Amino acid sequence: MEDEGVPAPLDQRLSPQERDALVAEHGLTRMGVRPPLRKYVRQLWERRAFIGVLATSKSQARNQNSYLGQLWAVLNPLLNAAVYVIMFGLILQSTRGMSNGIAFIVVGTFMFRFFEQSVVAGSRSISGNVNLVRSVHFPRAVLPISQVLSELTTLVPALIVMGIIAFSSQYIPGQGPVPLDWSWILVLPAVALLWLFSTGCAFLVGRWVAITPDLKNLIPFVMRFLMYGSGVLFSITLRVGDGPFGVALEHQPVAVYLYLARAAITDEPSIPPDVTMWWWGIGWALAFLVVGFLVFWRGEERYGRD
Repeated sequence: MEDEGVPAPLDQRLSPQERDALVAEHGLTRMGVRPPLRKYVRQLWERRAFIGVLATSKSQARNQNSYLGQLWAVLNPLLNAAVYVIMFGLILQSTRGMSNGIAFIVVGTFMFRFFEQSVVAGSRSISGNVNLVRSVHFPRAVLPISQVLSELTTLVPALIVMGIIAFSSQYIPGQGPVPLDWSWILVLPAVALLWLFSTGCAFLVGRWVAITPDLKNLIPFVMRFLMYGSGVLFSITLRVGDGPFGVALEHQPVAVYLYLARAAITDEPSIPPDVTMWWWGIGWALAFLVVGFLVFWRGEERYGRD
């Protein structure tokens, strides 16, 4: 039984017309409703400083409890490259027939690791921040963007190490020359395109894992398939050939970005500079970024509720 001394809630004392007028006057909106696409993009742009701070803080906090700290940002890809060079390059000779197999594998593993870590981080962007998603109102796309940006900040010092190893490998007996010339600057746009592509992938896996958590268990297997199917450890042209299957493998997104980075640094006859591959790289990056963003935006209302 209601207490006669307690006034009714405000929404019951106002007519629908009065409520609508009050909402319009104060610019009120419903919580948890997906905003229009243009407004959503504007909200993201307004939070660009927050995205940058979130990305750098994640990057700095990653190895703060270890003795070597941020040095692991360089050591992890370096150790990975060393293992693959020894096992596949020297023992299994997967780069047989190439001018400089060491530089080929090193560039491939450093670039692929950035993509792999970006996708894994993107898959956890929502599911790993559920409390933040449920307690604070902000565009959820901030999370996958900052995750991939964090991986990009980690890649920057690793690229320097990658270049030093690739250049130094020419002094190892049996390895061909790796000239230091103007083409090395093309690594930067190649990384930028891979970053955009990885962000698009992070949008996709971020939504899929947020809605179906079991999918995160499949990501390591997909990454292994992509690693071997993208020619990280061997040349697709030399091992698969230039038939329809080889052409399809060589023009899938990850293989395209590995090609662009290797063409910029190495001097492999089978990886010449190719303008067509740049157009493929631009196309894949824009396609995945736009489609991934739209897919993620359409699920905005569901994040933190499922």
